[in-house]
Amino acid sequence: STMARSSDICVRIWVKIHSYFVRLCQQLQNFWNFSTVTVKSFFFKKEEDEEEEKFSSADSIFHKEKFVALGHMLKDNSLSLEKRAEAARQIGLLAFTGGPTAGKFATEYMKEVAYLLQYEKMAPKLKILLIQSVACWCYLNPVSQKKAKNMRFIPIFISCLEKSSESPTTNENEVLVKFWTCYALSAMTCNNSSVVRELREYPNLKYHLHELAGYCWRGWSENFAEVLYFLIGLHKH
Repeated sequence: STMARSSDICVRIWVKIHSYFVRLCQQLQNFWNFSTVTVKSFFFKKEEDEEEEKFSSADSIFHKEKFVALGHMLKDNSLSLEKRAEAARQIGLLAFTGGPTAGKFATEYMKEVAYLLQYEKMAPKLKILLIQSVACWCYLNPVSQKKAKNMRFIPIFISCLEKSSESPTTNENEVLVKFWTCYALSAMTCNNSSVVRELREYPNLKYHLHELAGYCWRGWSENFAEVLYFLIGLHKH
């Protein structure tokens, strides 16, 4: 049936999105050592309940310390925009790998990410780092999705999609910004009807996504302009 086919398409899309996030998170290997987690979970199975509780507390403290350090870098105006954008990206990756508690820690710093994304002179490559941060923070996390909506990330992302390039040189970089914006909006939209409703309020979004869907998405797991188009339900209209 049509409903069954649509459900199957959704499943395949989100499996691909998940694999893409996993590849992003592999870049944390030089930043975050997982060996302590592995050893601890292997050797203390006999006292599973007690040890899990202790580990959960220690893990939470570990994440909090990382977030505080990265958050300080993100908010430090004396640092270069490159370092601040990279700190934002690491915050997003930690939010993705650390679960709901880590997502809460990340929320405190996302207003700064929203502020930086609105900086007109921000280089496209740095914008991409900021957008990746939001995408990781929102992935399969309804609380973060709601917070992102309340922080007005949707109009910020829409403005990224609407921005026209001024020269052929910047055009390629700006297109990449738009690709990542589609990706982040897809993460925000997953199982979130309020985000879907707000996105439908932008009449020109359909045309921007249609245009971007026609670009070459080689190297991506999916054409996320098409994915977003489908998730919003624009194919029904």
